[in-house]
Amino acid sequence: MKTLASFAVIAGCAMLFSACQSSDGPDMVIPEPETKSMEIRISPSLVDSRATDYGFETGDCIGLYVVNYSGSTPGTLSDAGNHVDNMRFRYNGSWIPDTPIYWADNKTHADFYLYHPYTNIQSVNAQPFAVKSDQSTEAAYKSSDLMIGKTTNVAPSEDATVVRVNHVMSRIMITLEAGNGFTAESLAAASVSVRINGVKCNSTVNLSTGVATPIGEPSTVNPLFVDDSYKALIVPQKVEKGNLISVTVDGREYNLQKEFTFVAAKSHKFTVILSKTSNGVNVTINPWGDDGTDNGGTAE
Repeated sequence: MKTLASFAVIAGCAMLFSACQSSDGPDMVIPEPETKSMEIRISPSLVDSRATDYGFETGDCIGLYVVNYSGSTPGTLSDAGNHVDNMRFRYNGSWIPDTPIYWADNKTHADFYLYHPYTNIQSVNAQPFAVKSDQSTEAAYKSSDLMIGKTTNVAPSEDATVVRVNHVMSRIMITLEAGNGFTAESLAAASVSVRINGVKCNSTVNLSTGVATPIGEPSTVNPLFVDDSYKALIVPQKVEKGNLISVTVDGREYNLQKEFTFVAAKSHKFTVILSKTSNGVNVTINPWGDDGTDNGGTAE
């Protein structure tokens, strides 16, 4: 009897051990740990370019689109239905969204598209944008400075995403110098006005490529006068030969006749030498980015 009892106890223990082993087998479902939602943040130093000559200002707004990948395949930026559609971020020392936004999960990559200044987007492929024809105030000049940038294949992270943007428009910088019949003092005391002629102010912009296409009829732009120079933002375009720059001094007009191509993200400098004897102006042009060509010339 003792032998039978001992065998029963041993057999029972063996069955119990086997049951414990089975409970840890592949049939048991172990729940995955919960993943924490990660908020999408934009770095305060995301912009390599500037909204003004001094940096972004409190209250400036940008628009952000986020497009998710499908596995390793990037998505396509669309007017709507992206992971994030035109979320407005406002600058106050850092970029704060109107509503917190989050990554899809902790593994789905995404492309970021950003632009400034914020507006209601009608079409991401052909968004209407116009530079102001009168840029004689800083507010009008600044509102004409469209900037677009993108960062691709970004992995989810709690760190802020850095997006580098570029100026979409071209900039013209005009400096007046006294030539024959003028002195620096007489020019400074004169009533002077400057305008840029024959340029198209309207365009359509592709937010994905950052390319602006000029549309509409040519018109005139009045530049902003600051620090002894005149500056204006121009839609990238080729301007046919004509009175590109007109300078009026005490009621007398001086015209620079020139054909010129305004290049996106380039600043083109025009030094205009006013001369009464030639009844015209002389001009020397040095582009912001050196193209290796002497663009200078003389206009009578």
